[in-house]
Amino acid sequence: MVDADGTENKGNLGANGIVAVSMAVARASAAEKGMPLYEYLGLLGSNKDFILPMPQLNVINGGKHAGMENDIQEHMIMPVGAKSFSEAMQMAAETYQTMYSIIKKKFGAKGILIADEGGFAPPLNNLDERLELIMQAIREAGYEGKVKIALDPASSEFFSDGKYTVGAKSYSSGEFVDFYSEAVSKFPIVSIEDGMAEDDWEGWIEMTSKLGKKIQIVGDDLLVTNPKRIKEAIQKKAVNAVLIKINQIGSVTETIEAINMTKKNRWNAVVSHRSGETEDSFIADLAVGLGCGQIKTGAPARSERNAKYNQLLRIEEELNQKGKAKFAAPFK
Repeated sequence: MVDADGTENKGNLGANGIVAVSMAVARASAAEKGMPLYEYLGLLGSNKDFILPMPQLNVINGGKHAGMENDIQEHMIMPVGAKSFSEAMQMAAETYQTMYSIIKKKFGAKGILIADEGGFAPPLNNLDERLELIMQAIREAGYEGKVKIALDPASSEFFSDGKYTVGAKSYSSGEFVDFYSEAVSKFPIVSIEDGMAEDDWEGWIEMTSKLGKKIQIVGDDLLVTNPKRIKEAIQKKAVNAVLIKINQIGSVTETIEAINMTKKNRWNAVVSHRSGETEDSFIADLAVGLGCGQIKTGAPARSERNAKYNQLLRIEEELNQKGKAKFAAPFK
């Protein structure tokens, strides 16, 4: 299909059409072979090590996903102390429900309204206040030290004229790296995605140089699941992990190529949903089949998010019955 389209951006056949057909063919091929989808995808990617991924779960939404400007977008939890995927989901769900109770008590019914990816959107404009609330929920749920924090600031949304503007304050690239360094020193943050703007290569390089040995630095808007941009990031040492979205690159084949390139460089691959989602659970099978180790698919709320988690629980049960279940634990 890519060859038939003949353009760099799939402009003739259309990326939405190509990716839908590509996913449908993968499902049909798996069914024809009598294989689970994750096993067939593993076959395509020459991977036989099926791994249940560590989930990243969005629990507080900010930024444009919550109707706010110049703001950190996603505040996530990662149950790094779990020993299985099902235990990870239990930790995450209990922390999320504890947060629900805390927010409702502090802010009333409006505080517990959920935003685009299922995270709450309480009236807190300060990053520290949001992270303190997350830490309170983690402690009260009984998972201190076992559940840690990940961020997706979506920095391209508030980058303009060489400056990052969060709230009323503007930062140069170097100052914004220091902003993150301070947050990492105060809170158990293990991963930051899209910490710098998509074309601020120098900012990415500086961030990875200063924080890359302490935490995971994930490229999303910077790399758009594109093997060419991933190769450039490898050469520049701009990140140490890649967000993987099938629809960004536009086909299952190219997605597998991006994952294999990421893993070959010993970077982490984080399979991801989109902000606007459906109940399709293809990415759950992709994460397991390619042994990616991490998945990001929103809060444990609403059917379009839980569909992926439920599929992963089914896959875990099946692999347990075969004695082949493995769970990724990339952070401690």
